[in-house]
This record gives sequence, structure tokens and C-alpha cells, in this order.
Amino acid sequence: MHQNVKIVPALVIGAGPAGLMAAEQLALAGIPVHVIDAMPSPGRKFLRAGIGGLNLTHSESVPGFTERYSDPARVGAWLQQFDAVALRQWALALGIETFVGSSGRVFPVGLKAAPLLRAWLQRLRQQGVVIHSRQRWLGFETTLENGSVLHSIDTVDGQQQVAAGVTIFAVGGGSWARLGSDGKWVVPLSNAGIRSVPLKPTNCGFDYAWSDTLLARYAGEPLKTVGLTVAGTDFNRKGEVLVSRHGVQGSLIYAASSMIRDEIELHGEAQIYWDLLPDQTLEQVSELLRPSRGKESVSNWLRKRLGLEGLRLSLFYELGGDTARAGENVANLVKRLPQTLRSVRPLDEAISTAGGVMFQGLDDNLMSVVHPGLFFAGEMLDWEAPTGGYLLNACFASGRIAGQGALGYLRRQGVCDLAMQ
Repeated sequence: MHQNVKIVPALVIGAGPAGLMAAEQLALAGIPVHVIDAMPSPGRKFLRAGIGGLNLTHSESVPGFTERYSDPARVGAWLQQFDAVALRQWALALGIETFVGSSGRVFPVGLKAAPLLRAWLQRLRQQGVVIHSRQRWLGFETTLENGSVLHSIDTVDGQQQVAAGVTIFAVGGGSWARLGSDGKWVVPLSNAGIRSVPLKPTNCGFDYAWSDTLLARYAGEPLKTVGLTVAGTDFNRKGEVLVSRHGVQGSLIYAASSMIRDEIELHGEAQIYWDLLPDQTLEQVSELLRPSRGKESVSNWLRKRLGLEGLRLSLFYELGGDTARAGENVANLVKRLPQTLRSVRPLDEAISTAGGVMFQGLDDNLMSVVHPGLFFAGEMLDWEAPTGGYLLNACFASGRIAGQGALGYLRRQGVCDLAMQ
């Protein structure tokens, strides 16, 4: 054995929802668990998600729920072990009641992440989990004779070596680097033979060069209840969009982001269409516009006949161009207003990332095939999901799968009685 090496039965790298859930599975079985995280405190990105109310999961039926994922069969298997109902019961056991909002999304009653995280961390510490902040994983050097993996960790006191019977990686994807998800794990893991799909943004915004006039009046303003269609896909939904200084974002854009991103990757651009009056049919809009506008301006005519004004009217002119200003083909433009997007906002701005550790190199317990004893969970795996609780629920569920897999591995190795040395 190397000199000056700390030996632990279980090491979890990353103190987000997936990592903490994995640690909990081992701690419940009496396994001493050490969690390291590069940030000054655990759950930084989890707390950031709580600013919007902490959307824990969704009340959608199981078939529809699983189809929200890029790999519904695989993620669906995780959710069979820890679905929306199980997640709400788990939160309740921490003293956090939840409710279903009007959109079907599930939130804690207090609409905050901090109370849940505080209660969870307290319970984990009572279970014997030790959390080490400001410790960054640098890589692993070798597998020792007893099957443990020797890791190099950067701490405030200098570099340290830790030998772990099992290791669970849950370090997030590549977005929001300032909260800990910086994707720096890709290179050392790839060098060790653990293959990854390149990280790319999802639940993200897109660039668009708005006119100075529109930005001066409406930058940062949400537009509620518009429809969105993505050409070349089956996406057709209504929701809310936000005009930003850089382009478009908001929940409706996020829901379509993977399809828009893929269209840009394949064709260099994505054609989308806005429906400015999604609760009315083309025939209804055409009928409302049937009376001649006479000498009225196009703007007054649209305001009086369709209620089109403010940002909605400005978008009509911005994207409809000369045709809109001439008052031609108005009904079709209102219902199918074209916009061409050619670039995605930077990875670090995305709510989450696609890509990551490939499932082909993992078994059903999320353990590496080439490095037994190494497990992976959460957003660093190659899957993606829309916002709305789907992403967070699957992170929790994958952590549970990895944690239970690690427990089973330790039992098979006969090292469950390892203690911190």
C-alpha cells in the first residue's frame, strides 16, 4: 500500500442531488461514506434551482413522464426504482411537504430548496456521512491489489491520495461552472478509458440579432401563451418565451431546445414558427380580419381586431418584415411567424447539458465495465431531459441506482466492514 494514503470504503465525488442520494444508500446500510465537493458548500446548483421555486418532479402519468427523456427505456428503469411518488414521499420524510401546481409540476410547499437541503444534510450527517468541501478530484492513478482505486484529490492543505473500495462520480455536466459543474472531469476519465460523448447545451437559449428598437423596449420581457413549432420535428406546443438581449429563451424554448440544437448541428440553422394567437384557429383569425381596414394603420387594425399589441405586435413586425408592414398575408403570419436560429448560447449558460459518460461502458448498476468499483450518476451521464421536474427526478433516481449498485459491489467484494484509517 502507498504511504500516507487515506482508505475509505466509499467515496462520492460531487455533493449535488445525485451524489448525496448515492451516499444515502450506502449510509443506510452502515457503510462509512466520504463525499467531496469542489465548492465551499454542498448542493450549490440545487440551491440555484430553488430560486425559481424548486421544481422537484412532475405529476404526469408514468408513460408520458418517461417519454420526456432522450433515453426513455434506460431512464425509465431508474424511475421504476424512484419515481415522482417516491420522491415526494422521500421529501415528506425530511419534513418537506409538496404540492402539485396548475401546470402539473411538483414543488415543496415553501417553494425553496434551502430547507430541504438543510434537513437532508443533517440526516446524512446523523447517518455517518462525512462531507468535505473545497476538495477537487484530479484523477485516479491505479487500482490497488485489494481492488480499491487510488485517487488524487486537491485540498486546501495540498494534494492528498485516497483509496476507495467504491467510488461514485456525480459531478454534474458542463453548465454553470461557477456552481461546480465545469466538465473538467471529461479529460481524466477519457484518459482512463471511460468514454464520453462531447458535452453540449440543452434547456438553453439561442442567439438572434434583434433590432435596437425592439431591444430598447422589450429586452427581458416575457411573452406568455404563444405557440411554437420547430420545422423538421413534431414539436408543436404553447407556453412562455423571453426576448433576451442575445436572442430567445424561456420555458417554451427550453422545451424545444434539444430539437432546435440538433437541427442547427445538422443543417446550420433551425427554422421555427411562432403562433401569436395559439388559442384561435387560422380560420377564426381570418374571419376577425375579414372587414377591410380601410385607412386605418396596420397596427391599429391588428390591435382592434386581434388584440395584438406590445411585444406581440413588435414581434409580428420584427419577424414578418415588409409583408407584415404592408398588412399582407396577416392571418398566416400571425399563426405562423417565421424565425431562423443559427447558433446556441454558450454551454455554461445552459440549465443543463447533454452528452457525458457513455452507457455502453456501464452496466445496469451504472458501474464502469473497464474499471469495476467506479460508478456514475446524474447529469454527467449521456442523457437529457426537459425542465419541469424531469431532470431533477432522474438525477435523484440515478444516484439511488448507483448507490445501491455500489453497496452490492462492496458486499460481493466482502469489504463492507472497511473503516476509515
